[in-house]
Amino acid sequence: MKREIADDGRFVRQPNRFTDRLGPPEPGRYRLYASYACPWAQRVLIVRRLLGLEDLLDVTIVDPIRDEKGWRVPGGIYLSELYLATDPDFRGRYTVPCVWDAKEGRIVTNDFPRITLDLETTWSRTPDLYPEALRPEIDAMNERVYHGLNNAVYEAGFATAQEAYEEAVGRVFATLDFLEERLTGREFLFDALTESDVRLYTTLARFDSVYYGHFKCSVRRLTDYPALWSYARRLYAIPAFGETTDFDHIKRHYYVTQTNINPSRIVPVGPELDWSAAS
Repeated sequence: MKREIADDGRFVRQPNRFTDRLGPPEPGRYRLYASYACPWAQRVLIVRRLLGLEDLLDVTIVDPIRDEKGWRVPGGIYLSELYLATDPDFRGRYTVPCVWDAKEGRIVTNDFPRITLDLETTWSRTPDLYPEALRPEIDAMNERVYHGLNNAVYEAGFATAQEAYEEAVGRVFATLDFLEERLTGREFLFDALTESDVRLYTTLARFDSVYYGHFKCSVRRLTDYPALWSYARRLYAIPAFGETTDFDHIKRHYYVTQTNINPSRIVPVGPELDWSAAS
């Protein structure tokens, strides 16, 4: 993580190392390594479920507690072993999601923004989460949400200088304010469920439980935004969203793993939120 802190105290996320594209779906060939704790990985879990790809893309869920060896995989191995088997010279963080190609014996991609788009455009288009006519608008929304919220909460949480922190927090709440206005009177960000809703949801699901306190994004809570809170709960009521949201994994991962922010490793009790009350 220290390698991702700039001299001025800003958090600068490492680039994705493996960026090959997924080939055509082939049962038994591709395996997704994911964590319920990770918002980038949950995106893929949601899309896999929405598109009905469970028989084509196998999944291994890693342990939520990450140590110096990285994510622990059931069976006693670490995700780092797959990274180093693919690139022995790799020296960055071992991240999820990533997709292992059993046919070629390597990680084909850990490029989280591209994985879901590949699934939506080359594996299945029912439902169409990335409709061709809307792609420029979806791409623009995704960029705004990524820089203003998805990644900005990390920039706030990992900042080591006051100015860097305040700049990131400012973007977070400017973006939430924009989204609150856009979603007032609307069911989704566009006329139907799209990739943009998937990308937004995974940050909203973690906001009050983790980002508000742990990452010091504490100007307002998600529950202080009536339209956004109703929107998040509507999505949670969809099985692909709700059944891949594990608040225990989420809280244990952030509070126990990120000791640079929480050296005591104490996991807080609460908040008490009723996600079942969709409206």
